[in-house]
Amino acid sequence: MLTLASKLKRDDGVRGPRASNPASDSTRRVSVRDKLLVKEVAELEANLPCTCKVNFPDPNKLHYFQLTVIPDEGYYQGGKFQFEIEVPDAYNMVPPKVKCLTRIWHPNITETGEICLSLLREHSIDGTGWAPTRTLKDVVWGLNSLFTDLLNFDDPLNIEAAEHHLRDKEDFRNKVEDYIKRYAR
Repeated sequence: MLTLASKLKRDDGVRGPRASNPASDSTRRVSVRDKLLVKEVAELEANLPCTCKVNFPDPNKLHYFQLTVIPDEGYYQGGKFQFEIEVPDAYNMVPPKVKCLTRIWHPNITETGEICLSLLREHSIDGTGWAPTRTLKDVVWGLNSLFTDLLNFDDPLNIEAAEHHLRDKEDFRNKVEDYIKRYAR
């Protein structure tokens, strides 16, 4: 099977010195994003949290993959949460686009899948937003942490869920468990 990594190696070997025809060279040129992704995907797979799994539906398209987070503690323990991650052409100057595909009752994730995670923000007031030095590993570890230490009720995207937690923690837990039973198995 041809993968992007093997294509990059083959293209580098074929190209050789820069004296080739510029027109044909540009048709074979691999984007900066794709070169970065070969390295970053290898790093990600070597440093994946034990509660996460990645799936590349097409091994030749490293810019699109799915992440499954299966928390082993906290409110969301026992759930299986799917995320879709798409890396835009302008990566690493802009962050990946991430959507939660599993319906969830969470203060930092809306029921339609929008996610509030500072490192996914292109412009962040507090300086914790996206920077070209961040990698896919940071994104995956950040998403995983939304179920534990980054669970933030003070700066919610889903205000209703955060207020529910403030009002009645036990009922919040029950609703989370109901959502897990219905949507996250």
